[in-house]
Amino acid sequence: MNHREDAMHPGRRRFLQTTALGAAALPVAMLGRTATATEAGTHAIKLPASILALQPVASQEVPIADDERRARLAKAQELMGRFGMDAIYLDGGTTLDYYTGMHWWTSERLMGMLLPKSGEPVYITPAFERSRALEQIRFGHDVRTWQENESPYALIAQVMRQWHAGTGVLGIEEKVPFFRSTGIAAAMPQAKLVPATPVTAGCRAIKSPAELALMQLACDATLALYKAIWQGLEPGMTQQHIATWVDAGYTRMGLRGDASINVGAYTALPHGSREPQVIREGTPVMLDDGCYVDGYMSDLTRTFTLGKASDKMKRVFDIVRKAQQAALAAAHPGATMESVDAAARKVIADAGYGPGYTYFSHRLGHGIGMDMHEWYYLVQGNTRRIETGMTFSDEPGIYIPGEFGVRLEDDMHVGVDGARLFTPQSPSIERPFG
Repeated sequence: MNHREDAMHPGRRRFLQTTALGAAALPVAMLGRTATATEAGTHAIKLPASILALQPVASQEVPIADDERRARLAKAQELMGRFGMDAIYLDGGTTLDYYTGMHWWTSERLMGMLLPKSGEPVYITPAFERSRALEQIRFGHDVRTWQENESPYALIAQVMRQWHAGTGVLGIEEKVPFFRSTGIAAAMPQAKLVPATPVTAGCRAIKSPAELALMQLACDATLALYKAIWQGLEPGMTQQHIATWVDAGYTRMGLRGDASINVGAYTALPHGSREPQVIREGTPVMLDDGCYVDGYMSDLTRTFTLGKASDKMKRVFDIVRKAQQAALAAAHPGATMESVDAAARKVIADAGYGPGYTYFSHRLGHGIGMDMHEWYYLVQGNTRRIETGMTFSDEPGIYIPGEFGVRLEDDMHVGVDGARLFTPQSPSIERPFG
C-alpha cells in the first residue's frame, strides 16, 4: 500500500525510525555465513534458517536496453507533438532515469534535461558537475553548463530560443520543484508552461515486457522474504526482530527493500503506528512494502496470524480475498479505473462493512513501476480507461477500529485479455503462503 510518492524514501514510514536498527545495516550486509545481526547497543538477533536460505536474484535480472530507452524518447517526442508541446523539461529523478538511465537526484542546484519535440536532448548541469554528468549521458552529446553565479533558468531560456520555441509551449515534469518551475517561467515570460504529465505518464504507465519481467522478479523477491519471515516468527518477537530480518533477507538477495510491520489492533490503521508492538499467538500481523529490482518495484501486503485466528478474523479475511478477486476480474482494457475500485468495494459493503469508506478507508490501488506509486489511481471519480500494459496494486482492506484490520495486496498487470496478479493470492489468514 505504502503511500510514498518518492518510493523507498528513507525518511518516510520506515518502522526502523524509532529504533537504533539503522546501525545494524552494515553488520547485516556482511553476514555471509553468520546467523546473527548485531544491533548497536543491544543483544544479537538471530536470523532464522528461512532467511539464511534466501538467494541472490542478480543472475535473473535483464536490465533495460539502450534500444528500449531510445524508443521511449521517440515516443515522448511523438506525444509532445500530439499534445502541442515544443519541449519538455525533466529534473533529476525517476523519469530522467526512465528515459536515459541516468541516476541523478534533484537538489537546489538545477540539473536536468530538455527534450525537444524533434532532435537530440540538451542536458543542463552545474559546470563543476559536467564530468560526472558525461559519465552517464548516453543519448545526445549537448551539455550546457552554468556557473554558481549564473542562472540555469536563463540557460534553459537560451536553449528554447535556439530551438525557436522561446514563445512556445514547455512541458514541466510534475515533480519539478515549484521554485524551479517559477524560475523557468520568469526567464521565459512569453512562453507557456504546461504539465508534461501527458507525455511522461503517457510513456511510463504502459509497461514493456522487459519492465514487466523486472517487476515480476521484485514481486517474487518480496513474497519470498515475507514467507521466510512468517516461517521464522515466534510469539514474543518484536518489530525490532523483524526489522533485522527484512534488512538481512533483502541483503542476501542483493536487493534494496523495506517493510512495515504492525500487530494486533494496530493493523486496523492502514499505515500502522510507530508504537512498539509484540507478536502474540492468534493476533493478526500485517507486512507491507516492497523492493527494487534494477529500478523496478514491488508493493505487497500480507495479513496473517501465528496459530489460530478467530472466526471473525477468518471471515473478514475471506471477504477481503473475494474483494481482491472481484477487482482483478474488473480490471481489463477499456474499463474505467473507478469501476475496479467499485467492484472490490461492493463485495465489502455487501458483506456488511460499508457503506463507502467506512471500513475500507482507502482507494483500491495505484499505478506502480519505477516508483511505488505512479499514475493512475483506481479510485472513485477516475473515469480514465485502463489500457493494455498498465500495472496497478490490487489492495482491498477492512479495518475495524480497536480490533484488527486485514489488507491483501498484490500487484497486477493488465493484458489484452484481462488482468493477472504477479504473485499468488494469499489463501488464508492462518496459512498465508499455502
